[in-house]
Amino acid sequence: MTKSSKENVRIPGVVAYCRVSTEEQAVSGLGLRAQEDAIRHECRKRGLDLIALHEDAGLSAKTLRRPALEAALSELDSGEGSVLMVAKLDRLTRSVHDATGLMAKAEHCGWGLVALDAPVDTTTPQGAAMAQVLAVFAELERRLIGERTKAALAVRKSQGVHLGRPQTLPTDVRNRIRSMRQSGMTLAAIAAQLNAERIPTSQGGAQWWPATIRAIIQNSSE
Repeated sequence: MTKSSKENVRIPGVVAYCRVSTEEQAVSGLGLRAQEDAIRHECRKRGLDLIALHEDAGLSAKTLRRPALEAALSELDSGEGSVLMVAKLDRLTRSVHDATGLMAKAEHCGWGLVALDAPVDTTTPQGAAMAQVLAVFAELERRLIGERTKAALAVRKSQGVHLGRPQTLPTDVRNRIRSMRQSGMTLAAIAAQLNAERIPTSQGGAQWWPATIRAIIQNSSE
């Protein structure tokens, strides 16, 4: 079968995609099941066959490079399915660049994109236009959240709140590292000495690196 003839043979039906961003949601399955139920309900309502269901668990929408999404898009590109359906637009992407890219890809390859939480249906001119508008606001929301998060972290740091993972390195080891550095030892020499003595790192490992030593010294001086 030639490429052109294969592109003309498209199996009608829905390829569904679901995603949750946290490990907790992935383990519980609640977020994924709710999305799947909404998609199945919509398929029955429209009289469409659900021919494939793909799920990415514990992954963000910052990039389209997700195993299940790539599999879903591959199926659609090969003619298996005529619609990519998601329960929510932000389950698919939060990037206006990625959203417009997917819409262009759908139009070029001949499949539709449907998001159930918004009037997004690229099989119609009105739906395609609305999809672009909503994608713009999804990107705006992501950037605003990022700015608010950075501002909140800056305030907490100015108040003396330690950010990041709790420190589990014993105080005596931390003090020793500081003393070795003050005596003129290089970061590499300190790491080599601790490795030779098999002193565990803060994460329980036995491999020290110069960058690790630098971070401990900098944190101790804050």
